Amino acid sequence: MKPFSDTKALPGMRSLSDTLARLSTFRGMQGMTAAPESGSRLVELKDFGSNPGALKALTHVPPGLSAGAPLVVVLHGCTQTAAGYDRGSGWSALAERHGFALLYPEQSRANNPNGCFNWFDPRDARRDAGEAMSIRQMIEAFSVRHGTDPKRIFVTGLSAGGAMSTTMLACYPELFAGGAIVAGLPFGVANTVPEAFDRMRGHGLPAEAELQARLQGASSHKGPWPKISVWHGTSDATVGDANMEAIVAQWRAVEGVPQQPARTETVNGATRRVWRDAEGRDRIETYSIPGMGHGTPLDPRVAEGGGVAAPYMLDAGIASTRHIARFFGLIPAGEADAVVAPRAEPRTIEGTRVDGPRVQAPRVQAPRVDAPRGPSQPAAAQPADTLSRVGKVIEDALRAAGLMKRP
Repeated sequence: MKPFSDTKALPGMRSLSDTLARLSTFRGMQGMTAAPESGSRLVELKDFGSNPGALKALTHVPPGLSAGAPLVVVLHGCTQTAAGYDRGSGWSALAERHGFALLYPEQSRANNPNGCFNWFDPRDARRDAGEAMSIRQMIEAFSVRHGTDPKRIFVTGLSAGGAMSTTMLACYPELFAGGAIVAGLPFGVANTVPEAFDRMRGHGLPAEAELQARLQGASSHKGPWPKISVWHGTSDATVGDANMEAIVAQWRAVEGVPQQPARTETVNGATRRVWRDAEGRDRIETYSIPGMGHGTPLDPRVAEGGGVAAPYMLDAGIASTRHIARFFGLIPAGEADAVVAPRAEPRTIEGTRVDGPRVQAPRVQAPRVDAPRGPSQPAAAQPADTLSRVGKVIEDALRAAGLMKRP
């Protein structure tokens, strides 16, 4: 994996053909479904506020939940639903075992046909506006109704949900005690969908000082800050793992940790790094999973939080839900993972042998589409009418792929 410091910002966008190829892949994903939702534990939370982002709120309150329990906010990825992500990740089973509540914001297909949270749209990704504001309203309404602990609220999410998690952590840092970003991106790195595609691939990520400035400019908060857990597969072709390094770089200053990690170790085959503050407290951790593609890492052998394999829910031999809950302090640090089933015959996840079944997104070959260009004429010098036509092609493709709101 290339260190973040070696990631160079590029002066322009990728080629039009490259962008449209990725849009074609997203269109191919539209036919995919999340895990079956029958038997879901989730219940809808209604009337939680003005809901400017037009999101849905689903919850799970374990029977007999005590007053002052923690709350975990969980954000699904593209093509997924709240119930499907809950079933795949195992959060509900873990909540019932350890006594904490769950809140699942769910994207509307009217907002985004692929079900992606709009982390790249400034109307939805800033304090007191759009989807970010809707999630804030859900948290407040749920906390008041169920008496959860305001000092133990956490957020986690996958992919677009991971990017929206960094948005929530940046825009409302006073609200959260911690966050976990799975295959996500730093806060504030894209304001358009073409920029989002570039950043997803690790292109044009801002330098460390700019990343930190964007984080600190998202609110007037001066600290303390939520602690951060970051998860990424080394073979993720959808969101490059340079984004993991960028998230660490963005949060390092406010967390008061040095550039180098205090500890590096191997956990269930994954490389874990830990950054500690001057008082020796773990403030940032990362898990790099060798050979894993785009998704949430699971270990279905493990009871209560091991998860169930499905599209983008990958049996990688490590139960990220349990490790994240442990990092949040929701389960005892020394509690062993109970194994409930033998592991299947080793197979591959996106090209690398790991224990568990192969689960990966379909690969779609997109046709080549090039913008009109005169001999040796750079893109920046295109006539205005040509650029206008190219822009319309991109916008039409973005809407068809579900990555831009309809006008």
